[in-house]
Amino acid sequence: MQKNHFIVISGMSGSGKSVALNALEDLGYYCIDNLPAILLGETAEKLIEAHKLNQYSSSALKIAVSIDSRNKEFLNGVSKQLDVLNQSIANQIIFLDADDKTLIKRYSETRRKHPLTSKTTSLLEAIRLDRSMLSTLQERADVEITTTNQTPHQLRSLMRDYAATSDSAPITVLFQSFGFKYGSPNEVDFIFDVRCLPNPYWNENLREKTGLEQPVRDFLSGQSTVQNMQLDIQTFIEKWLPEFQAENRSYLNVGIGCTGGKHRSVYISSQLAEYFRKNQSIRTQIRHRELNI
Repeated sequence: MQKNHFIVISGMSGSGKSVALNALEDLGYYCIDNLPAILLGETAEKLIEAHKLNQYSSSALKIAVSIDSRNKEFLNGVSKQLDVLNQSIANQIIFLDADDKTLIKRYSETRRKHPLTSKTTSLLEAIRLDRSMLSTLQERADVEITTTNQTPHQLRSLMRDYAATSDSAPITVLFQSFGFKYGSPNEVDFIFDVRCLPNPYWNENLREKTGLEQPVRDFLSGQSTVQNMQLDIQTFIEKWLPEFQAENRSYLNVGIGCTGGKHRSVYISSQLAEYFRKNQSIRTQIRHRELNI
């Protein structure tokens, strides 16, 4: 029997909270959008009580709520409410963020009104006010996801991953390849830079292929520096993974970056995922950001 679990989704307006909440709803979570923070502890207690009285329910109670600045008058005291929640049910806070430029672009493209804009408050000012008002939730977040370079599809996949590990014992290790030229992912716990390795891009026969394709795999696997880099990263993760498990971490996000995120980082990430899948005490997942998979 899984343990009851409560997920709090918060973050900047326009960062993808609705996408995240919808993804959790699809996974069977009972979802509440725009819950006033002052009701957080009481809501958890009432739902737990109702679940216990439901004689027909044999599954765990899974709840997800979103809290943001739309109910700004109720944000005061959110820290106290989170303390109450900790005493009631296992929970996880996921905070979604994006840079100011991206948020402005999203609001401009959708023509939606930011909840904090007014006749005297511009969009940029509203975004900065939003960030300030949510600082407590961001500081207390267990997971922070930067959606600046994420598509809705990628965010939904991430939410499925986080939800799948929230009440499970084994830690999940996500290997994420990316290209430095498109920005480093902020949500990772470790970043390994593999730009020093031989680059298949300079081989015209390999340039248009990716690290998932056999010709590129053959090229990289034959390089001693690539083998040494992979071994060093494996050794580092194996050494420190038990320390994360001892802290009851459910998720470890490892970023592997090269210049464009299509050759070296994809290959190394795939090799690492394949290696750690042999470890029965962890779950292994993989994402290739620049390949959108």
